[in-house]
Amino acid sequence: MAQSAVTVRMDSEMKTQFDALCEQFGMSVNTAFNVFVKAVIRSRSIPFAIKGTPSAQDLFMQQRSAAELSQEPELSLDEINEEIRAAREEMRRMMDSKKK
Repeated sequence: MAQSAVTVRMDSEMKTQFDALCEQFGMSVNTAFNVFVKAVIRSRSIPFAIKGTPSAQDLFMQQRSAAELSQEPELSLDEINEEIRAAREEMRRMMDSKKK
């Protein structure tokens, strides 16, 4: 089948982001466009969504929203530090028992 070249102009920052997402999807930009075009032709619509891995900020905001909706009481800084201390102590005990 004969091949044709297509040129797409876009903002350079948008291209950088798109390149990175395509890499996450395991495909080249060229492959991504071909997948898109074939799906549009087949369904005569925009038939799918491809999503990348959420960013650290997205994950933080999700956790923050969940915490705000939670019925769990908030911990004080002292309580948080005590939990960390206890977890570290437990890890030390586990490591010591493995050494024996």
